[in-house]
Order: sequence, then structure tokens, then C-alpha cells
Amino acid sequence: MPDAIVIGAGPNGLVAANLLADAGWSVEVLEAQDRPGGAVKSSEHVEAGFVNDEFSSFYPLAAASPAIRELELELYGLRWCHGPLVLAHPTADGSCAVLSRDLDETAASLDSFAPGDGDAWRALFARYRRIEAPLLQALMTPFPPVRAGLRIAAQLRKDLPDFARFALLPVRRLADEHFHGAGAARLLAGNALHADFLPESSLSGFFGWFLSSLGQSVGYPCPEGGAGKLTEALVQRLESKCGRITCNARVHEIVVRHGRAVGVRSGAGDVTATRAVLADVHAVALYLDLLARKHVPARVLDGIRKLELDPATFKVDWTLDGPIPWAAPDARRAPVIHVAESVDELTVTASELTRRLVPSDPFLVMGQYAMGDPSRQPEGKDTAWAYTHLPQGAEPGDLAERMEARVEVLAPGFRALIRRRHVWTPAILEQANENLRGGALNGGTAQLHQQLVFRPVPGLGRPETPVRGLYLCSSSAHPGGGVHGGPGAIAARAALRKLRR
Repeated sequence: MPDAIVIGAGPNGLVAANLLADAGWSVEVLEAQDRPGGAVKSSEHVEAGFVNDEFSSFYPLAAASPAIRELELELYGLRWCHGPLVLAHPTADGSCAVLSRDLDETAASLDSFAPGDGDAWRALFARYRRIEAPLLQALMTPFPPVRAGLRIAAQLRKDLPDFARFALLPVRRLADEHFHGAGAARLLAGNALHADFLPESSLSGFFGWFLSSLGQSVGYPCPEGGAGKLTEALVQRLESKCGRITCNARVHEIVVRHGRAVGVRSGAGDVTATRAVLADVHAVALYLDLLARKHVPARVLDGIRKLELDPATFKVDWTLDGPIPWAAPDARRAPVIHVAESVDELTVTASELTRRLVPSDPFLVMGQYAMGDPSRQPEGKDTAWAYTHLPQGAEPGDLAERMEARVEVLAPGFRALIRRRHVWTPAILEQANENLRGGALNGGTAQLHQQLVFRPVPGLGRPETPVRGLYLCSSSAHPGGGVHGGPGAIAARAALRKLRR
């Protein structure tokens, strides 16, 4: 019998399993699907000879995360690819704001919107660089991150109160205070809306600044050959440490004896754990499906029933007869594209989602691979994807066609290049990966009332659960969504720390 059972072979589960194996524990990972990876997979599901990522694609958080970097996955075949630029945000008037790993190039782009905005961007990025290491460590540490927080305070010193205010600003206000042109505001707000913020939401400024600064620092890289190569590296590393992964092994119940998790019942049979069970599953599934009600305190059940999901995701994958013919030349050089005309339009979109309306002008996050990773498609062809958000439970209707029409405005001739497309509705996403509950990517809203000590519910802001020896290690736990391994690393270290006591 293994020392630890990890339920779910997504990136958080695999990071947790690797760290436990590094400590000498025997680990068995049980995965319900027929392949490991969770939302980090790629395949030729659109057309033979073209590799499309099935869920996530670009990984600034993984490239920067201390939890993943310390695993040295490059030794297990992982290779990061970058395009000439990081991100482009074109609009119908022909302008295009760009984010580049070359600070001078980013600054020049923003100066083209308003002279002086380039220097303002340099100043904001310098603020990030000043606290980059402790900030990343703080995000990958159980809340409260005391040591990392003290390091941030030591770096900022008298500037700490100003930074605290800065971190709470809505992204619209942050842009208004620091910039004069539309370019920087589009970059910051577009990145903020990767999560379910309004441009007027508190913390949206921090999120937009953080994700933009990550792009400036490490880029938005993708694994050479497809997202699945990141999973393959995690799996190979775990197996080199004698860890075991069993697929088609859906866990139906976590076995609890005398208040302690001692094993699981699964489609592959009963498995006993001598030390710990770690659950890379949605918090709702853990507390309402896998644990008997008698093991869950009433206040936790009440909190879980109130857990707010982030908006549903609707994604389209394409194979193309050539690169997308963007009218803005810089958009042809960026693997990641944001499609929205203005911050005002983003406000309308986010407000419609809040009011449970399908957005009239959906904000698109797009990816295109030819200039960054030519190994994914035949020469002269391309693969691409775009996603947008829907209210939970909404019917998408003709959303795929409307998304293509938005791209066509900025890239005339795009639709004529489409060879095949594959549509992922929220229901299909959840069927393919049950952690994407309701088609939501982040395990719950990223807004303040469900972050930090409130994630997944008030009083459970750490990986420990009310059941001894059971740890939550999915994106429903702090620090939340994104491929960074934070919840897995935090849970693994909590289990190791508990044993040492």
C-alpha cells in the first residue's frame, strides 16, 4: 500500500505527487480519465497532422512558478517555445498594443499611443522586479505567507503603504493613474479579464499588472510539441521516482476511519494510504460527492453550497491553411491575441456576464502557434484557438460564428483559411475534465470574497480539511486557478510537515 494517494492527475496532483516522491514517500495517483494531465493536454482532435491543445495553452505562471521550476522538468524533455512577441491587442482602427519580453519594444509600443507611457510602463515593471521573487513565493505559500510577506515589506520599506493601495486598485483606475493612452489600459485590462473581474473590481489592477509583468519577464511560453509535453515531463519525473499513475480509476469515495482519511474506493479497486490522501478535485466534488456527510461539519457544507463558480468557458479550436492575416502587422508576431475594442467594451462584457447575459461583443483570448512552435502543424499551415466566457448555464447559440466574425474584422480572410474547427461547450469541457465544473476554468471565482482565507470557503484557506490526513490540492484551494502547481505544492508540504510533527 502507498504512503499517499493522490486523486487526480492534473498538474496540481502531479506536482504534489512529485514532491512527496522526492521526500521518499511511495505515491499512487488515481485518474478518472484515460490519460493524465487534467487541463494540460494536446492531441490531433481537430485534424490529423495538426496538434491542438485541448484546454490550456500558454504558461507564464508555470514558467515562473517556484513549485514547477524546482522540479527541473527540462531534464525530462520539456522545452519552452516563445514567439517574437508575447501578446498583441489589435483593434479595428488599426492600432495594436504589444507586450514583448524586450522592455524597449513594449515601451515603444505604448509610447505610440501617448508619449511618456513607455516610461510609466518601465516604472511599473521595475516595481514588479523589485519584489518578483518574494511575490511569487508568497503566491505559492499557505496563507498568510509570513516569510515571503516580510521579504516584500523589506524590499518596499517606506513604499509598502503605496503598494498596498496599488494592489487593491481596479484595473481601470490603475491605468488612469499611470497612463495617458489606450494601449497600456488595453493590455492591463485584457490580462485582468483572464479571470472573472470587471475592470472596476478591486484587485483587478493587481491581477492585470501581475500577469502583464509575468509576460514582460518570462513571456507566455508554450511547451514545444503541445501542452501535453508539460504533462509528459511531470509523469516521467514521477515515474523516475517510482511513483505510479493508474488511469480509468475514478474515485467514488474517500474512506474515513476515526476521523482520518485512510484510503479510497475507486473503479480500480480499494486502495489504502498509510500517511495521506491528497485530492486534486473540485471542492464541491470533494465535500459533496467523495466524503460522507457525517465527516463534513455543517458550516463547511453550508459554505460549499454557497461556493461561487467563475463564468463558463466556450472554446473553439481551428486548423488553418495558413497564418491568420491580421491587418495589424504586430499581431502576426504574437502567439497570444486579445480581441476587444476598448476598456469600456470590456466593462460592458464583464457586466453582461455578471447579469447572466451572453456578451453582445465577446472578449476573446486567442492563441496561434506557427511563429512560436512550427512543430505543431505542417509547413505553411497553422493551428489556433480562441475562448470566451458565458454565464453559468447559458446557451451559447451561434457564439462560435460570432467569435469568427470578430476575428474576421481584424484579420480579413480569416474564415477562408479555416480547414476544420472543434467546439468545446461548457458541458463538453466538464465531461472531458470534471474539475472544470460548469465549464469554469479556475475552481471558483477569483474575486476577493473567495480568495485567500475564503478559498474555497471561510476558514479553509489552507490545504488541510476537517478530515485528518486529507488535503485539498486543486485550483479550488489557495492560490487558485492557473497552471502553476501552487495548490499541489502547498498540500504536499502540509502533508510532509504534519508527518514530521
